[in-house]
Amino acid sequence: MAGPSLRRARWSVLTLLSALLLLLPAAAGAHPDLTGDPDHDDDPAHQLDLSDRDPVDELVAQDHESAEIISDGPTGKKIKNMVVTGHGERLVEQATTDVWALGNYAYIGTFNDPCGTGENYVEGVGEVEFVDGVEEPGIVIFDVRNKNKPEYVGNLPSVEGSRTNDVKVFTASDGTDILVHSNEACEGGKGGFEIYDVSDPLNPVHLTSVQVGDVNLTVRELFGTTDVGVHNLFLFSQDGSDYVAAVVESVFDNFQVFDITDPTSPQLVAAWGAEELFDPGVGDSDDVGRILDAVFDWLAAGFGASQNRFLHDVTISEDGTKAYLSNWDAGLVLLDISDPTTPKVVSVALNPDEGSLDGEVNSHAAWPSEDGSIVVETEEDFSAWEALAPPGNLTFGDDDPDAPLPGVAISTVAGDDFEANQTGNVGTVDADALVVDSGPLGGNTYPAIELAGDQPRFADTGPIEGDIVFIGQACNGDAILNPDEIADGGIAVVRRGGCTFREKNFNAEAAGADAIVIANNITESTPWGGVRIWDYSDPENPVLASTFYTECAAASTPIEGCDPAGTYSVHNVVVESRGNKTFAYISWYWDGMVVLDVTDPYNPVEVARFFDNSEEFIESNGGNPHDFWGVYKVENQPFVYGSDRNGGLYVFKLTGKGSATAPGKSKAPGN
Repeated sequence: MAGPSLRRARWSVLTLLSALLLLLPAAAGAHPDLTGDPDHDDDPAHQLDLSDRDPVDELVAQDHESAEIISDGPTGKKIKNMVVTGHGERLVEQATTDVWALGNYAYIGTFNDPCGTGENYVEGVGEVEFVDGVEEPGIVIFDVRNKNKPEYVGNLPSVEGSRTNDVKVFTASDGTDILVHSNEACEGGKGGFEIYDVSDPLNPVHLTSVQVGDVNLTVRELFGTTDVGVHNLFLFSQDGSDYVAAVVESVFDNFQVFDITDPTSPQLVAAWGAEELFDPGVGDSDDVGRILDAVFDWLAAGFGASQNRFLHDVTISEDGTKAYLSNWDAGLVLLDISDPTTPKVVSVALNPDEGSLDGEVNSHAAWPSEDGSIVVETEEDFSAWEALAPPGNLTFGDDDPDAPLPGVAISTVAGDDFEANQTGNVGTVDADALVVDSGPLGGNTYPAIELAGDQPRFADTGPIEGDIVFIGQACNGDAILNPDEIADGGIAVVRRGGCTFREKNFNAEAAGADAIVIANNITESTPWGGVRIWDYSDPENPVLASTFYTECAAASTPIEGCDPAGTYSVHNVVVESRGNKTFAYISWYWDGMVVLDVTDPYNPVEVARFFDNSEEFIESNGGNPHDFWGVYKVENQPFVYGSDRNGGLYVFKLTGKGSATAPGKSKAPGN
């Protein structure tokens, strides 16, 4: 769930609707970076022997002999104990999302682009034909019997205008293999989720499509949330019945449980939302004032730069009786669902001061050990290295008339350069970069991010060329700097702050500009998100046992070995218990794939990592560094699946060769 948080205000219902829509499906995404006010922001060879034993125990012993190293950050490229055995290529930038597997098949999802086309989609019950095209949208399927050489099978169809972000597969109580994937609008499509019978993976049968929305009728009337997206899902069984737990992008009741024992006729059996932590009973209320208080005083008023308290992900215990809700700034919520129709709060794990390096919470994903005594939680944080990186999640807004100029945002450092060299530069701007061809800053390329909103898009206008002129803050009443240099057209560089981006856009156009570049105004940078490891020995009173960060994630500014343009937040996690050992398998964007021994939650030990920034790997990954989003562990086998946003499916094997780092290296910050 993503979208801007809103300052407390008593507005009309119409104004509230317009504002809250920014919190809802159109803005939903994997990376809930929120904004505080309208101008402040801040995701071949042979068949392997599947009986190979997992060598993690030996790795743990090696690391204890090597000074119990916690993290070796970017030098993880030296680790030889987690290697790629196979690659299911899907070389589409920023396209691949989550990964799950069942039996001999692995399934990966698709993000916003390519957006769903609807090709081969069956509306009701019926067999479906695969879409033939690994680069197309939908759920991409690989045969992984040969871990050295995953074989592309085809794509489950996508819903037109929607993305298939999350995918889960399990064997239901009656032996049927069920696949469920989420729907989120990417070009105006529907939300909800789809259910398939994949008992014969090569001949899938579409069983039904489920629409979701706010359960509270007053909330529906206030905000129109009758058809919203589902961001994440989890499948579980209990006492012979089967269920889908859905993360619903509604205002209230983000956690919704559907009985799919008859998968052709799912039934909503429970709905719960974190607003109940603020005001018990508000979810059933028809009191408009009470509802708005819950939304603006609490759901949109959390911690740090990213302040919402909406649900992002859910994991259900193996016995189907406990739900672990990663509820962003509401923290990690444990629900008792031993009666799936009546969720009950057991505890909330929340420690902003000690659980984060910069006061964020951003509970993104979590997974318990088999006995529930340990829970590993990830904190996704994209408000990092702000002075160097172009800010995301900015918007020119939507109104009448449309904002007139195409525009991007650049970093503070880039803005400082242009403020110091206000005229004489000539170059080009598009959706991704501001390139200076000549002048005092000639030869520099500044990364950029296109703003959201109703302004012309660079995809339609093409790149804009011309003089690059610094014109100041460009708010109403401000003097336009260097007016003569921008009067006949060009690219206006505008300092952030003082008014909305929309106001700046209109004023830059009035001054004569053809495009606008927003220069950030943040003076200090913060680190990325890391891992929190909780002691749940007493489930009603969880204790923060430890945190874990890679070196790049813990750094407030780029350090040696960390690419300033990289993404070093942690992302997803799966926990596996074997005997008396517990391990966390983590996808960590540019820092690769990480394995932690969390048997002692107070002393996590990194036992394996895949990290490869070699030219050979980058070339094989479509010319992009690795950028791992999803993770799935094959139980009791040495294989781990990772989904790379740029490269598709990777199969890893823990080999037991090598140690995490050389003896004597220091522990990473934050531990």
